[in-house]
Amino acid sequence: MSASIRILLVDDHQIILDSLGLLFDLMDGISLVATLNDSRKVLDVLGEKEVDILITDMSMPYMNGIELSFQVKEKYPDLKILMLTVNDQGDRIQDAFKAGISGYVMKKAGRVELEKAIRTIAAGQLHFSQEVMRTLLSTKEGDDQFEKIKHLTKRELEIIKLIVREYSSAEIAEELFISQGTVETHRHNIFKKLDVKNAIGLVKFALKYKLI
Repeated sequence: MSASIRILLVDDHQIILDSLGLLFDLMDGISLVATLNDSRKVLDVLGEKEVDILITDMSMPYMNGIELSFQVKEKYPDLKILMLTVNDQGDRIQDAFKAGISGYVMKKAGRVELEKAIRTIAAGQLHFSQEVMRTLLSTKEGDDQFEKIKHLTKRELEIIKLIVREYSSAEIAEELFISQGTVETHRHNIFKKLDVKNAIGLVKFALKYKLI
């Protein structure tokens, strides 16, 4: 049996914490290690407990979800963060992904979508609900590009960021502690998934669709 995905849940509404706690009990392989109604206490808990995914609300007293994500990612860059919120404003969604979150789900979503988001993020991929992506990319072209973006892995996203910073394959290999051949394989897969022909096309795509 595989290890459970360990969740830390942060929301200033106790009824949300209680309700989601009951919901997580129904999900195989997902365990809720702690709940918090005060975002200021998150770093303390992360220092005490093993956590795979932080699930946080956007609008909270003291520190909102974006501010919290910036703070957490600075100290725990590998921790995955899922934003669970009622906020559907495009600029706030973009800000959240700039803060380093791995997924964004609306609170009106059902159990199936929430569980899918958790498992997708745990596997190292990003999760965008269709509703969120339509908010960000409100064109037919945007929907088509989302289909490409959602298949990128965490490692591929790391490599995209380094390519945009003009790192060579050798430099990327050194930065990520992988072989140059592995980097080249990732580059090939990235170009294929995003349907770009070269690094210039990749940079344009990354800038346009907020991958960096």
